[in-house]
Parts: sequence; C-alpha cells; structure tokens
Amino acid sequence: MPEGVKVQGMFSQIASRYDLVNRILSLGMCVAWRNRLIQRAHEAQPKTVADLATGSGDVAFALRQTLPSTSQIIGYDFCVPMLDLARQRATQEKANVSFATGDCMHLPIADASVELVTIAYGVRNFENRSQGLQELHRITQPGGQVLILEFSQPTLWFRPFHFIHVRCILPILAGLLTGDFKAYRYLGTSIRDFPDAPGLVEELKAAGFAKVSYESMLFGTIALHKAER
Repeated sequence: MPEGVKVQGMFSQIASRYDLVNRILSLGMCVAWRNRLIQRAHEAQPKTVADLATGSGDVAFALRQTLPSTSQIIGYDFCVPMLDLARQRATQEKANVSFATGDCMHLPIADASVELVTIAYGVRNFENRSQGLQELHRITQPGGQVLILEFSQPTLWFRPFHFIHVRCILPILAGLLTGDFKAYRYLGTSIRDFPDAPGLVEELKAAGFAKVSYESMLFGTIALHKAER
C-alpha cells in the first residue's frame, strides 16, 4: 500500500491543477460519477457529513448545493495545499462548508458522530486500507452511511484498453498538463493494486459494516460503494 508521506507530497505538487486535469483526462465523465455519489447523499438527507480526502473540496461543494442548508458539511484532508484551495473557494463563493486537516488513518472526529461519510478516490491512497476502513466505521453513527467513489477493476474484455490508458496514455497526458509525470504513474500502479468491487465489499464487511452494496460504471472501472453501520 502507498506511503502516506509520499502521497501527501505528490498531491501537494499538483494541487492547483488537480480538478482541471481530472476533468480533461476523464472527458468530463468524473463529474457524472461524482453526481451519482451526490444523488445517493441527497437520498440519505444527512444532518452531518464528513467528506474525507476532500482535496480542493469538489465533492463537499457539490454536497452543499444539494443538501439542506441545515446540514453540516466538513471536508478533511492531510494535504494542506489542497485545503488552502478549498478554503479560498469557500470564501469566494460564501459557501457554508468547513475544512480541517485530517489523516484517514487517525481522523480528528469523535466516535459515532457523523451521519454520512463520503470519500472520492481516497481509499485507494490509504496507507493501511484495513485501518482506514475501520476509521470510517468508527466515526459513522449507527444507522449512518458511508459512500465510497473509487476506481475499480474493469470487466475482462475492457481490461486491455484500460491498461493502455492508465499505464501509458494517462501518465503522459497528465504529465504534460501538470509538469509532474511521477504522480500519474503512481495513479496507474495504485489502480492495478486495488481490489475489484466485490473485493472491497468484503473488506468493508470485515471493517464492521453491514448492508454493503455497489454500483459499477464505465465497464467496471469506477464503482460507488454504499455501506451502512
């Protein structure tokens, strides 16, 4: 699994262009995937939300636009440059979203205190996935939910195309856009080593969650997991 310090350093270097590059590389599909998560969050109508690995706050701000004004939304990340961008945007847009420093290995959140936990493309970067999923379980209220949007393993016929994209094409394009080829080479490796959707279901159950389900998108390359405590 990745080393937290190295991941933190990589995201710090590409923070200013991270969201733009993701939209370009996914041909805008990442917005539709994010909106599927937002839709599921809206159905839950939570009063308290923790958006983990929030980065520049893309999911947190989308949640703010969808959830009632009374819902409390706090974004957590261990990458300070990302959080700086999120706070700047919150100030500019006068959005009622808070941001705080938080490592998913040791979150500064009380036990069973959050009704909904969201995390997009962050579980793959956990230094210790078992520990991180247990942290998600710890902070979730009984009856609460966790929504995880993450890369997954594609269907068999699509794997060769996916491999060429994430291991060859994507690092070159992203490197040209950000000037950092190393960060996106890591992306391909981290996707390769991540479990498929059923595998993550089993890991969530092992962490203590019940009623775990998932939706697959883009031939299995993206999955949205929902887990209840």
